Amino acid sequence: MAAAGGEGPARAEGEGAAAAGGGFSSLPAPEEEPGRGQLFDTVVDAFLEKLVAAGSYQRFANCYHRFYKLQPEMTRSIYDQFISQLQTSIQEEIREIKEEGNLEELFASMDKIVEEAKNREEPAWRPSGIPEEDIHSAMVPYLLKHQTYLRKALKEKEEENRKLAESVLAGRARISEMQQQIQNRKQAWQAISKEQRELIMTFQEPE
Repeated sequence: MAAAGGEGPARAEGEGAAAAGGGFSSLPAPEEEPGRGQLFDTVVDAFLEKLVAAGSYQRFANCYHRFYKLQPEMTRSIYDQFISQLQTSIQEEIREIKEEGNLEELFASMDKIVEEAKNREEPAWRPSGIPEEDIHSAMVPYLLKHQTYLRKALKEKEEENRKLAESVLAGRARISEMQQQIQNRKQAWQAISKEQRELIMTFQEPE
């Protein structure tokens, strides 16, 4: 009996632990955080809802009380059309702003930066308290990167200038060749003309 009594609490504790373990394993996986694009759309939807709530039909009817008394159904129809057109107009304006500002790609880029920062193992940069060292550590990588970019741009420009110089020299050579051809043809025509004159002189009767 004592043995049975001793096993009872232990067994209950074991069953409780097993139940607790099973409870932890059945917890739902954490949902992914919405991206900035989704948050932006949510904010816009919430704004439209508040806008419609602020411009309720009751307020609209109070503003046009006399017309509402005469034509309540027409008043309701006008209100519904006004709200629908207002929402459509705002949505189109926001869509144009997103397209012109390329907001979708910017939001996606920001989400990517945040995810990469979460997976980064090295600690984030913190100021050391010495301004000279902080400026040096922050500016040197940027200046080196800018220097590499300038060297690449200079190399590309030099290559472009070299090709342009070759093109100019080739054009000059072509012009010189054409001038020589024109000169040769001119001399050939002059020679033919001279022979023609001499031939004509031989056929003329002496006076």
